[in-house]
Amino acid sequence: MTPAPEDPMIGRLIDGRYQVKSRIARGGMATVYLATDLRLERRVAVKIMHGHLADDSAFKARFVQEARSAARLAHPNVVNVFDQGQDSDMAYLVMEYLPGITLRDLLKDYGKLTPEQTVDIMDAVLRGLAAAHESGIVHRDLKPENVLLADDGRIKLGDFGLARATTANTASGQALLGTIAYLSPELLTRGVADARSDIYAIGIMIYEMLTGEQPFKGEQPMQVAYQHANDKVPAPSSANPAVPTELDDIVAWATTRSPEGRPENAGILLDKLLQAEKGIRTGSTYSDLSTQQTMIMPAGMLVGSDDETAAYSTGALAGLNRKISVDHPVEALKEVSAGRRTKGFWIFGLTIVLALLGATAGWFFSSGPGSLSVIPAVAGLAPADAQAVIEKQGFTTELAEQNDSTVAKGKVIGTDPPEGTAVRNGSTIKVIVSAGPKIIDTPAFAGMKDTDATAKAKEVGFVVKDPVTQFSADVATGVVISALGPDGAALPAQYPVGGEVQFVVSLGAVPTVAGMSAADATKTLTDAGLVVGSTSEEFSDTVAAGSVISLSVPEGVVTPGTNVSLVISKGPDLVQVPNVSTGSMDFNEAIAALQAAGFSYSTDVDPGLFDRRTVKTQTPAAGKMEKRGSNVFISF
Repeated sequence: MTPAPEDPMIGRLIDGRYQVKSRIARGGMATVYLATDLRLERRVAVKIMHGHLADDSAFKARFVQEARSAARLAHPNVVNVFDQGQDSDMAYLVMEYLPGITLRDLLKDYGKLTPEQTVDIMDAVLRGLAAAHESGIVHRDLKPENVLLADDGRIKLGDFGLARATTANTASGQALLGTIAYLSPELLTRGVADARSDIYAIGIMIYEMLTGEQPFKGEQPMQVAYQHANDKVPAPSSANPAVPTELDDIVAWATTRSPEGRPENAGILLDKLLQAEKGIRTGSTYSDLSTQQTMIMPAGMLVGSDDETAAYSTGALAGLNRKISVDHPVEALKEVSAGRRTKGFWIFGLTIVLALLGATAGWFFSSGPGSLSVIPAVAGLAPADAQAVIEKQGFTTELAEQNDSTVAKGKVIGTDPPEGTAVRNGSTIKVIVSAGPKIIDTPAFAGMKDTDATAKAKEVGFVVKDPVTQFSADVATGVVISALGPDGAALPAQYPVGGEVQFVVSLGAVPTVAGMSAADATKTLTDAGLVVGSTSEEFSDTVAAGSVISLSVPEGVVTPGTNVSLVISKGPDLVQVPNVSTGSMDFNEAIAALQAAGFSYSTDVDPGLFDRRTVKTQTPAAGKMEKRGSNVFISF
């Protein structure tokens, strides 16, 4: 079997910063890769749009806008968006990397989830979605594939932005079923969506999590779409009797066909879910937090039960009987009672200690040092302002400098850990301040192959613009003539990392076309990118008629599109020799006729002595075609 070709993106350095390591997943709109951010030395997920979508300018514009909106969401239940840009024709999005699985993977493995598991996951999903809705962002592509379950237990909602950016190139057929199964009736019938459309998708996801299947099925997407638009979503309990009525009510409310009948946003549905959770937990193996949990005590610790034999072994009971029979019965009973009180006090004390430990642990992890807070966004602030914002959240801070070509010197680049990360209260957060771009010695690009120069420039951190080309008789084809900065001047000896570089690459010498036919010369020059603007003709004794004598190019730099002109040969300049040997022409008349025709003359007789004698012979003979200016010999 022929192995699959290696992904050309593996190993590529994107925008001089992100080194692609491996492919994580491929979808209908983009491919996600694991990469290393060389600047911040961390692993990230880079999502790269498919080429046919990147060619759509409207798609790219909305992609950028939605990516910026998603990047503003700083919430522990939303996948962080770090960066967005374009490298050549490739649009990309840089996100937080979360090793783990998706909710779709979990459903494939387990079929369906318990009500408690469903509530736990949807609690996190709705918190992230509520933050999006508060920021005016509608997801529009909610489905189990976009819920990420990290290995460390975090639950995050991803793929903000791509859903809103999709306009052209929609999927069809079986590939559409994964998305159409969660689309609201108004999206299917009118193509409009708001936060309530996301709520509908949440209701369908809850149904699927509880039952292990989607409420509407069909062999064709249109069959599924028709059911969404016209049928009521059934109660999950109709497929799984273990589903409590509280979740049936939530699914019915979220999937009401009319948007007006649904919650206005995810925050409202989250409140309903939290209210329902109390009843769900009480009705399951969980107990309400206000009720003391049952504790299983060790044998011999059961005091005050109806059956005294439950507190003592057979031997202990026998010993008690012996003591009562020997000593005074009242004193014996006092001793047994005192023993019971001692054990009762010990158990009461242990219960108090355990309660105190539980309360302390609850305080530590809820509002004490062990609780979690989200690192706020401070990029672009002055260092002191950023520290104030972070310390207000209960953290301590320290400053660190880092070169950056995009953030002004003295401004905050970001934090370590990154903004949006949930960390323990009191943790030290590193505030990374820009030291401006790093200045390095400019490599000697001139004389390199253009591909090698581009690789070198990206390696050192320059931003490489598309090259310009020009003809050069001194530099081989494909070799860099010079490297220019954004002002069009040659790069200085030292240049900042992140600065723009544009290479001037040689096309070699202007093609030699002398001796070619006019048609062949014109094609050769046109293929080279030059424009043949005009032609002229000249006589030539050495170049055949119709062939090129010379090429005329303007002075200075010659680039593709430059106008050039051709000089075409008319061949030798031949004229007919006049007849001066008729016997009736004297010398002076013959000379005048030859000169008028463009010839010179010679003779072996002194013309001064015989200027009135008639010409008898001539060479070449009259009527022959000879080169203009050639000699005709005459005699008398």
